[in-house]
Amino acid sequence: MSVASESGAAPVPPSADGLIERVRAWAVRLIGDPKFRRFSAAFPLFRPLARREARAVFDLCAGFVYSQVLLACVRLRVFDRLVDGPMDAAALALALGLEPAQAARLLDAAAALGLVRRRADGRYALAARGAVVRSDPGLSAMIEHHALVYRDLADPVALLRANAPGGALRAYWRYSREDDPTALSDADVAAYSRLMAMSQPPVAEEIVAAYPFGRHRRVLDLGGGEGAFLRALAARHPHLELALFDLPAVAERARASFAADGLESRIAAHGGDFRRGNLPTGADLVTLVRVLHDHDDAAALEILRAAHAALPQGGTILIGEPMADAPGAQGVGGAYFGFYLMAMGQGRARRPAEIEALTRRAGFADFAAHPTALPLRAGVVTARRAEV
Repeated sequence: MSVASESGAAPVPPSADGLIERVRAWAVRLIGDPKFRRFSAAFPLFRPLARREARAVFDLCAGFVYSQVLLACVRLRVFDRLVDGPMDAAALALALGLEPAQAARLLDAAAALGLVRRRADGRYALAARGAVVRSDPGLSAMIEHHALVYRDLADPVALLRANAPGGALRAYWRYSREDDPTALSDADVAAYSRLMAMSQPPVAEEIVAAYPFGRHRRVLDLGGGEGAFLRALAARHPHLELALFDLPAVAERARASFAADGLESRIAAHGGDFRRGNLPTGADLVTLVRVLHDHDDAAALEILRAAHAALPQGGTILIGEPMADAPGAQGVGGAYFGFYLMAMGQGRARRPAEIEALTRRAGFADFAAHPTALPLRAGVVTARRAEV
């Protein structure tokens, strides 16, 4: 008997959240019953839902095969070969260096995934999804990079139980396993720097469009790699003074890239370790683009405190990266980055509220979220160095 009943008071009604959760639990139990699933598949009113859920579960089971079909298409440059018009299977087999039967197998699989399209005349044409992949070199680079991810996740249970990072990704992201990452050479950072330079532009465009950078005077981008984000800022906001801070070997690569493109007078590059502080001062905006989620909470807090020390009173910090539970992108933060970063050995995708808690501990206030067009690529939040 409840305390309310013993006192004679009216029973407290269940909260709306509690009722919703009970209904959801009931629905899950119902859907988990094979008899109900058979009934749903046969009953016209429930049939669309039953088919949708069955397809979703199958896609989860078959996801690895789908990704390997995509990898094969990228490696064989299938989409490039179709960009000028449809081709028949025999011509494509010759161009791909495959036996006709194997080429047809790949092309039919790609058609089933919406990457190519099999026309009524039997020829294959580029489809919308294939066109998207072809038009984004960074996406193709990430698809190739995922070969390392598959290695580390071959036995996900072993990885979870070991509570230790995988081998391939940890070796690739060299800074994640070095006590003194400033000692890394160009050879140590070249591969991941190139990957970030190729994959960053769409993220940079998303962030640049989401926040009014024009209100600032000088921007310091921490962990800016070879400068993809600052290049996007430079093109959109010519008045901004721009500076990049990354490991010495990475900063040197950025410096050479800026000089080659005539941007050395627009963007300065500084080398060091942002976890140890001593950042360049003078910026009224510090940016962290796809950086914070690469670090565990203790390291992330060190970075935020270093940014706080580099900013003047009222200065702003901007964090742009995929975030957990973002609308329309839940699988990216919760599943993809959760396991990717586990294999890498550090970091996690955070909810905006978790980022806010870290920024407050670092001395920031006035936390705000800024909607982006594609949360799948990045969310954007800001905070301001509080007045004292």
